[in-house]
Amino acid sequence: MAKIPLLLPLSVLLLSLLSLSTAEIKSLTITADSRPMILFEKFGFTHTGHVNISVSSVSVASSSAAPNPNPSRLGFFLLSEESLLQVLVEIQQNPNFCVLDSHYILRLFNFRELSPPPHSRFEQSYPVTAPNEYSLFFTNCVPETQVSMNVKTEVYNLDRDGSRDYLSAGLTQLPSLFFFFSVLYIGFFGIWIYICLTNKRSVHRIHLVMGILLIMKALNLICAAEDKHYVKVTGTPHGWDVLFYIFQFIRVVLLFTVIVLIGTGWSFLKPFLQEREKKVLMIVIPLQVLANVASVVIGETGPFIKDWVTWNQVFLLVDIICCCAIIFPIVWSIRSLRETSKTDGKAARNLAKLTLFRQFYIVVIGYLYFTRIVVFALKTIAAYKYQWVSNAAEELASLAFYIVIFYMFRPLETNEYFVLDEEEEEAAEQALRDEEFEL
Repeated sequence: MAKIPLLLPLSVLLLSLLSLSTAEIKSLTITADSRPMILFEKFGFTHTGHVNISVSSVSVASSSAAPNPNPSRLGFFLLSEESLLQVLVEIQQNPNFCVLDSHYILRLFNFRELSPPPHSRFEQSYPVTAPNEYSLFFTNCVPETQVSMNVKTEVYNLDRDGSRDYLSAGLTQLPSLFFFFSVLYIGFFGIWIYICLTNKRSVHRIHLVMGILLIMKALNLICAAEDKHYVKVTGTPHGWDVLFYIFQFIRVVLLFTVIVLIGTGWSFLKPFLQEREKKVLMIVIPLQVLANVASVVIGETGPFIKDWVTWNQVFLLVDIICCCAIIFPIVWSIRSLRETSKTDGKAARNLAKLTLFRQFYIVVIGYLYFTRIVVFALKTIAAYKYQWVSNAAEELASLAFYIVIFYMFRPLETNEYFVLDEEEEEAAEQALRDEEFEL
């Protein structure tokens, strides 16, 4: 039982790092699992919340040290975050304490209530009348035992008309939110097409890639909206989750690729990539493939799997590496432009390029900081009823990032991006001498 004090805080911490599970109807299989605590769901309940649990094919394998395990020491319960600290104190005061004996949990049932072998099973629905965010746990307080069982969970709130809402109280607004942003991106794409057609002679290959990125982002949001809608209404995504992961994979890879290509000045400053810039792309793209695989595992399996912690760590590590990798090409371009400005005699044009790339660097850093740090903080501090706010903040930040970047690098027939009046050449030279543009 000494593992329990470490496992409970770890589960809560990892849940705070990720978006909450949608709590759709799930059928899970536990095989020879000896963990003292298994986390199944985290869900925000209203005063009309319900938990349906069905277990079947239950078997408990014991070692010689515990040939006849007490079935009342194995069972399911709900635990709120407010009560977590109280339970931890109880465990620390008594290492042999079983969580099922705590006064701070909402006990559902234990294995004593199972039907007799060989068809050991149990099914029950429980109302949750105290609105709060609860985590659904299974605990095994019998050392050296392994549990195997099939578990089906349905966690939902009832709407005013009596229909079931399988989305957490803080996430039920997500279908409308994602659909709204998908419409904005479709409109954004239309404007981008108009700008490109109006300035045909200044359109480069990078602008076509940027247009494809907008379409992928819109399709990703449409699939996310449909996914959440069907989960909300029926408890299952009806295949929309597959499309969501496909478009998310394409969109994320395209986004990082566009940032790297713009950062290197590809297409509109130079028609080729240097060897080191190609290496960055060769690093970023495979890492994004790995990150999306980790995302699928996290999203489709949930915290009950044994390797859930490992996949979370993989996802976090890969995301950090990718964010660092895409910064290098921008820094290289700024340094290269700075060196060029000392020799080619085009001070005004070089100053414009340096200014734009430094602005691009600042925007990318701001975007990565906001979506990785600020959004995480919102998920952590927001009340469970307002978890959708972190999603809205992330989408707003992404839309603002897209608008700024697309505006900065839009095609213009008049100036090929960088024009300063020739009369300002002398002032530009002075600015280049005074400003080192070091990061």
